[in-house]
Amino acid sequence: MHFTYKTRGTCSRIIDFDLEDGIVKNVKFTGGCSGNAQGIAHLVEGMPADEAIARMKGIKCGFKSTSCPDQLSLAIEKGLTESK
Repeated sequence: MHFTYKTRGTCSRIIDFDLEDGIVKNVKFTGGCSGNAQGIAHLVEGMPADEAIARMKGIKCGFKSTSCPDQLSLAIEKGLTESK
């Protein structure tokens, strides 16, 4: 199932991704630091959603209260909830 998540508090604006049987696939960030966003997307590709959330949730970017990885974890959590 495909999801689009509007981020809050980060340079990236939108995260698109798929969840297939609890597995994260096809992550794409719109906006933000291209290299970091691509790196995050490649690292979580094929990872179980619960593991991705556990690894990224709560990460901060500098003095911000969130980050692109944290926003992705929130997006995946929301996707899991919506897919039930």
